[in-house]
Amino acid sequence: MSVHDQPVPEIITFGCRLNSFESEVMRGHAEAAHLGDTVIVNTCAVTAEAERQARQAIRRARRQRPDAKIIVTGCAAQIDPDAYAGMDEVDQVLGNVEKMEAATFLDEVIPVLVNDIMSVENTASHFVEGLEGKARAFVQVQQGCDHRCTFCIIPFGRGPSRSVGIGAIVEQARTLVANGYNEIVLTGVDITSFGADLPGTPTLGEMVRRLLQTVPELQRLRISSIDAVEVDDDLFDLIANEPRLMPHLHLSLQAGDDMILKRMKRRHTRQDAVDFCTRVRAVRPDVVFGADLIAGFPTETDEMFENTLALIEDCGLTYLHVFPYSERGDTPAAKMPPVAKPVRKARAARLREAGAAALDTYLSAQVGARADVLMETPTRGRTVGFALIDIDAADVEAGQVVSVEITGSTNDKLHGQISA
Repeated sequence: MSVHDQPVPEIITFGCRLNSFESEVMRGHAEAAHLGDTVIVNTCAVTAEAERQARQAIRRARRQRPDAKIIVTGCAAQIDPDAYAGMDEVDQVLGNVEKMEAATFLDEVIPVLVNDIMSVENTASHFVEGLEGKARAFVQVQQGCDHRCTFCIIPFGRGPSRSVGIGAIVEQARTLVANGYNEIVLTGVDITSFGADLPGTPTLGEMVRRLLQTVPELQRLRISSIDAVEVDDDLFDLIANEPRLMPHLHLSLQAGDDMILKRMKRRHTRQDAVDFCTRVRAVRPDVVFGADLIAGFPTETDEMFENTLALIEDCGLTYLHVFPYSERGDTPAAKMPPVAKPVRKARAARLREAGAAALDTYLSAQVGARADVLMETPTRGRTVGFALIDIDAADVEAGQVVSVEITGSTNDKLHGQISA
């Protein structure tokens, strides 16, 4: 067998953009360790459904590749390593810190390598040359979370909040741009907490400003999910005045009722969310908002749910990530009086229906306009507002930015043609 015929590690990724970035780091480690016939499953623990899908993928991988080594890692494995180590299909379980260390992949002896993530005090910068199959690149700027929202298990999978140094972030961005990436997404677990643990305590806005100033060849920059109440003045100024910072903000809102927000232990009120969206839209009229919303949180009444439903219009939300509430073990919310699961499902459906209508309204308003589109495939891309668009008769290399005339919209996407 020639070196070109050697099997390569397969990585199955669930969950967030940070997991996608970390999967690419693991790909490099696994290839350097010559782990050929190997499947790495990078799990998510945000909902019970995410864990069910991971277990299903593990069993499927074993059926399809009976001789492969199967490694399970990610948040679900960090939180409950014994559950995955006990699966007959699994050969090794790695924690979220261990999966990022090259030496880990050289050791095939230890079946479970998961340490206490709450004791971790810093995060190393990890460099990737690119992300396989991705038109845009992700850059990790922060890791972990110090907050304790009552529904969330993720801090116990990710550990305390810690930031990547600005110099390392700039160096990674330069490398990616040099390798042909025209768009970068800054990612982390709680990125608005960036910098609190660094010398001089720089804010997220200060870091973004320095990044854009130092890497002028970067065409487009996005920031992933943020807490609106924690947006600093520098970041707000960039949102208002920096055209290279894309006018698409995904907000971690979760609910639109003040009592539910209090019981979730969120840091904002309903009015805080509405005021932020109003303030941003006043200075950046083309902004498009996405949001996470949980349906059927414990104790949620019909009236409380209606307040969340109304938030879609009151904030002008366009892209919704809707989750029926999912009990996570050892969280305070799991001990609160639950809402019946059929009610959670029905409320989630109503939120998604309202979200689909909001998206349709937004897309219809774009018809006739011209847009700069980052191509994700030779015929499909995303506008600056993150709208999906199919390009007629296009054959453009993925990753390129092209000018497009928007000719129509159907369902959840736009249609267009490359401008002359």
